[in-house]
Amino acid sequence: MTPNPGPSPAAGGLQQVQLLIAFWNFSRYTAQADRLDDVDVARVMAEFYELVGSRIAAAGGRVVKFIGDGGLAVFPPARADAGVLGLLDLKDAADRFMADHGWECRLWVKIHYGTVVEGAYGAGSDRRYDILGKSVNIAARLQGSGVVLSEEAFERLGPDAKRRFKKQAFPPTYIPVDDPAQPRWAKGS
Repeated sequence: MTPNPGPSPAAGGLQQVQLLIAFWNFSRYTAQADRLDDVDVARVMAEFYELVGSRIAAAGGRVVKFIGDGGLAVFPPARADAGVLGLLDLKDAADRFMADHGWECRLWVKIHYGTVVEGAYGAGSDRRYDILGKSVNIAARLQGSGVVLSEEAFERLGPDAKRRFKKQAFPPTYIPVDDPAQPRWAKGS
């Protein structure tokens, strides 16, 4: 099951919908990419894109776009639990993938739930599905490493999925229970 694909690129229509929004990128990606030939980097990232695409689709989501080492995906409201749990699994798989390639990168995932405007954006025949809106910006600005959920994303989860997360005091976000990382402000307290 995939999220409402919205209007076809040819139609160009826009509509407001609620979605689970996920951004990801790698820590230390630039340092790793700088030490390798561009073709080698491209090969590793092409494999990574396959990994991401299959994991997102299996959880009922849709990859909106890849942007170098980062990307954006969405899940329909009914797939919030599957989406978040799939993203936790993706983080583990991506970290293993990079370690297997000798890269010191680790995946960071930021997840928010909110209203977006989805549709076909672009010029002429180059129109593609995308999402825009304040909720996209909120997701992009979430602070933390590893996997971070906004309060809105956490509230969409069922009880079993919620048990996998613990609350950070400020800003109010949720991280996996087994994540030993503390926010910078909590160190030394």
